[in-house]
Amino acid sequence: MANAIANCSTNRKSRKLTRKSSPKVQTILLVTGLSGAGKTTVLKTLEDLGWEAVDNFPIRLAGPLLDIPASGGRSNPSIPLALGFDSRTRGFKADALIKQIMQLQKRPELNIMTLFLDCAGAEIERRYTETRRRHPMAQDRPAMDGIAQERMMMEPLRRWAETVVDTSKMSTNDLQNDIRLRFSTDTNLHSTISITSFGFSRGVPHNVDLVFDLRFLKNPHWDNVLRPLTGMDAEVSRYIESDPAYDEAMRKIRDLLTFLLPLYDSQGKAYVNIAFGCTGGRHRSVHVAEQFGKWLRDDGFSPTVVHRNLTSRPIDALEGPANGASNKMAKRGSKSK
Repeated sequence: MANAIANCSTNRKSRKLTRKSSPKVQTILLVTGLSGAGKTTVLKTLEDLGWEAVDNFPIRLAGPLLDIPASGGRSNPSIPLALGFDSRTRGFKADALIKQIMQLQKRPELNIMTLFLDCAGAEIERRYTETRRRHPMAQDRPAMDGIAQERMMMEPLRRWAETVVDTSKMSTNDLQNDIRLRFSTDTNLHSTISITSFGFSRGVPHNVDLVFDLRFLKNPHWDNVLRPLTGMDAEVSRYIESDPAYDEAMRKIRDLLTFLLPLYDSQGKAYVNIAFGCTGGRHRSVHVAEQFGKWLRDDGFSPTVVHRNLTSRPIDALEGPANGASNKMAKRGSKSK
């Protein structure tokens, strides 16, 4: 009985050691296909998904490449690798490449897949005509001749590939979405959301996707008690929230954003920049930007909030008329002094 227990314990230990010593599997996607079928788009999309991508790579050098640590000096097989090549790659011979791929597939630490991008000849011709570029196989003859020759050269790889994607009727955006669905390593990938508060009097931020003008709300600048404060202060927040239009406006903007942001996700938009502007950029826009940062986090997003003009000096001339604030309110602030 004691021997049986000892043997059982030994077996458990050996199994644990086996698990620890088993190599991590490196995922490699070979991206190839016809020129003009979308290889560059695929590789850029994979990079956005967290893959390492190398274009026009001679497959015969794949062995040495795999011995190089991943970016940042870390040997990390968990980072998938995409290698792009086509008929223009030096030393291209389809049958020889397939033999090299078969040799690499014998390595237990590698999981190698091949993606072939196909496209109708007429569509490839149209794409080259639109970009005013020559087809690589037709430098001194009609494009269709070069396309036909390349199709014959690439046919063995097309038959070999595990995945064939025909891009004939795909837009660039369609192809990007298809690749995301097939090869995304993060099922919870969302657009990176930034929220910026700013003052219109100091200019609208660059590269903004959605701008909301808050100058319809009462302006705390014209209350002498609130002027030195900012939208981060509770007194200013209460003042802004007391505006009769505040609640309904915020509800409608929130509904719009919770509707739009998932649509941006589904289209693969990497960055969504939302900006809230008031006149000076210190009160109304700051308060609302903070509120939406909180609300979007509650809705499952992870926004970054930046206040561009929070520390700017309050200047009456920039604020213009008492936007949203009555003369009575301004007088109340003066009397309180």
